[in-house]
Amino acid sequence: MSTKQKWWHNAVVYQIYPRSFYDSNNDGIGDINGIREKLPYLENLGINVIWLSPVYCSPNDDNGYDISDYYDISPDFGTLNDMKALINEAKAHNIKIIMDLVVNHTSDEHKWFIEAKSSKDNKYRDYYIWRSGDKNTPPNDLKSCFGGSAWEYDATTNEFYLHFFSKKQPDLNWKNPQMRQDIWDMMNYWIDLGIGGFRMDVIDLIGKEVDLKIKENGPKLHEYIQEMYENTLKDKDLLTVGECWGANPDIAKLFSAEDRHELSMVFQFEHIMLDQNGGDKWNLKPLDLLELKRVFTKWQTELKNEGWNSLFWDNHDLPRIVSRWGNDKKYRVESAKMLAILLHGMKGTPYIYQGEEIGMTNIDFNNIEDFADIEAINAYKERISLGYDEKDVLNSLRAKARDNARTPMQWNDETNAGFTKGKPWYRVNSNYTQINVKQALADENSIFYCYQKLIQMRKENPIMVYGDYELLLPEDKNIYAYKRMCQGKTWLIICNFYENNVEFSLNGMGKILISNYEDSCTDLTKGKLRPYEAIIYEWIQ
Repeated sequence: MSTKQKWWHNAVVYQIYPRSFYDSNNDGIGDINGIREKLPYLENLGINVIWLSPVYCSPNDDNGYDISDYYDISPDFGTLNDMKALINEAKAHNIKIIMDLVVNHTSDEHKWFIEAKSSKDNKYRDYYIWRSGDKNTPPNDLKSCFGGSAWEYDATTNEFYLHFFSKKQPDLNWKNPQMRQDIWDMMNYWIDLGIGGFRMDVIDLIGKEVDLKIKENGPKLHEYIQEMYENTLKDKDLLTVGECWGANPDIAKLFSAEDRHELSMVFQFEHIMLDQNGGDKWNLKPLDLLELKRVFTKWQTELKNEGWNSLFWDNHDLPRIVSRWGNDKKYRVESAKMLAILLHGMKGTPYIYQGEEIGMTNIDFNNIEDFADIEAINAYKERISLGYDEKDVLNSLRAKARDNARTPMQWNDETNAGFTKGKPWYRVNSNYTQINVKQALADENSIFYCYQKLIQMRKENPIMVYGDYELLLPEDKNIYAYKRMCQGKTWLIICNFYENNVEFSLNGMGKILISNYEDSCTDLTKGKLRPYEAIIYEWIQ
């Protein structure tokens, strides 16, 4: 327990994708006032923090991650006064709001870029990354994360600008000190309004060196983050989490070690990439539980006292975990609870994505027209052009597309799952009549109450927050088991990851603290686990 205690160590974060959460004015789009209405529900769940995906002004080429005005709220979601009211009302429910900070890029409709592309001599020109070249030959072979070249030719000035995402998301030039100062001013504006911190979108890209084709973790990255800390975060008790697809534990320590003065933690994605072949998201392969155990254990042990872990299965960019690595049919409830117990038992700050707490699933897509997300559409076009079979392409999209996470929240069994009385901006999963908040709250054995109990356990038990981690049964291909140890206490977390019955043998007896079955075994020497059974024991040896 050598880690200096912070308020966010025992916090649990709930991510809201506002467009799909709750629509208060029946225009078909979720909004800020809809979130305000649901604060009692979130307080009941027990979460301490809301991570709010972008609500700023945006043309929505990438669902709000293309920002045209950092200081104002998109009319889709409400007004700035609505946002201020949400921040203040959340505090009354003991909930902090953290905002999405998207500063690797802006929208091409941001005033900075409109000015920048007007002339090579404009004062905002150097806020972005430009290179000369023949209109048919990009400056180099850097690729966009959404497919194709990362360079877009602009005829006005006969140069290319960089975009690591959509061509409507030009990358900012972090080498420009005035641009950085404008970012600090914007961050301080939101801090002064009372937010509890920031989730920092693809923050490991801001130190890019495009001429050297360095995309992630560039040489000046941590210099920029430390400058950010000095100008915005210093002496403020805020939660900051950086999205870092290229992070390993050593990089994560640079970001999150307390004496580095950078961030609270990062999102790393090593575990999330275990069911893909060759580094390509769309090349599917089955998850190997031994690999998952190896990756989680590496992060749990290597960040033990030199940083802090984030814990998550789902977010707005990922498919639903119960469909991905659980069983969303016969054992949906059991496997969703198992995945919750497995993750929340670990050391770190857990993140819950909206609907995860009721076991929402992936949605059935029949054809490419069903997909709305730019990443999925571009992936379809690119893979078809490369000769992939359309059936295989659609299977990959069904499994991994970000659209799965963005269907409307399922509140009840009424029209449109109670999300809106209007026409929803995106279609509702047809299983909403069986899977919804109303049903979950009425069932004392629901997934919701499993999450609620796990959150309460974290608030009440230092061992769950600060206890050391040790993997058990490392070669068992069915069971994920580990223990947490703190101040003379030992907890055992043991989970059957699959639907077959399995046996195990460990010393001693266990006092059951939480289980997803009502009659779990307490004799660890003759342990048996049913399909997806998961238990946290206080271990009595």
